[in-house]
Amino acid sequence: MGALREQLRPLQELESKLEEAEVMLELAREDSANCEEILAEAEETLTEIDQRLKKIELETLFSGSYDLGNAIVSLHAGAGGLEAQDWVEMLLRMYTRWAEQKGFEVELVDLLPGDEAGVKSATLIVRGHAAYGYLQAEKGVHRMIRISPFDASNRRHTSFASVDVIPEIEDDTTVVINPDDLKIDTFRASGAGGQHVNKTDSAVRITHLPTKIVVTCQNNRSQHSNRQQAMRILQARLAELQRRNQEQEINAMRGPQKEIAWGSQIRTYTFQPFTLVKDHRTGVEVGQVEAVMDGEIDPFIEAFLRWQARNRANGVAAAGQKVNHDREV
Repeated sequence: MGALREQLRPLQELESKLEEAEVMLELAREDSANCEEILAEAEETLTEIDQRLKKIELETLFSGSYDLGNAIVSLHAGAGGLEAQDWVEMLLRMYTRWAEQKGFEVELVDLLPGDEAGVKSATLIVRGHAAYGYLQAEKGVHRMIRISPFDASNRRHTSFASVDVIPEIEDDTTVVINPDDLKIDTFRASGAGGQHVNKTDSAVRITHLPTKIVVTCQNNRSQHSNRQQAMRILQARLAELQRRNQEQEINAMRGPQKEIAWGSQIRTYTFQPFTLVKDHRTGVEVGQVEAVMDGEIDPFIEAFLRWQARNRANGVAAAGQKVNHDREV
């Protein structure tokens, strides 16, 4: 009942806003002296209603059990060497800025710096309403094309990074982890964090032996806190693996894992000789690459959710046609 009430709350707020707009329009008719000012306020309220309606409409496209929950985002450098590591750092900033603009909480739980610059890999948890539902659109290989600042000859380079997104699972009792299946290592953190973090074995690496899944957490000062966080991420990844194995729908949603290199990208970010960001799944293009890197990725996310919903509907329709055909036969 509480969950249903929470789902209805945005619609009730919109109904209240719509009543406010109606009252303003009535006032504008009766108060000719202040009519323009009142109408401007009513227009502002109606614009807000329209924006909220679009958000609610978008969330109707969510279909997964965890779409309304938090997300664990993992970034890894691929082909491109130093350039790729710089690209991971740029993507990390992009997703952090996007989350902050949404009012989401971002926790960086693991960061492996590059040898000279950039980031080899990073894991962050994005907490907020439907964080996973939105960020699932970002799973895949992201390609960057630019003139490298690390190349003295000013040549154009192509770099790749992978983005993986899984839901954070709170107290999921369906995933039972046998302590005997775990290999737990502690070590000194390699990133920033002050003397305590870098001089004590506070970082934790947990390896799940049966699946070979490895989770590292080094963001907290306390080894105990890092271990708890790593276990939560491990539980989420095992739950994701379990869902892939058991549910065909989840497997189709996640798609095949691709090499982080040519021909695998879902999106290309071109900085030179022109600026363009293109999503290869939906065809959406944005010319303002700097705005995208500042976190303005909603056009890609919204287009992906609609594209995914269409594909799902077409898949259901095709399955229904096959069933009818088999019955006729």
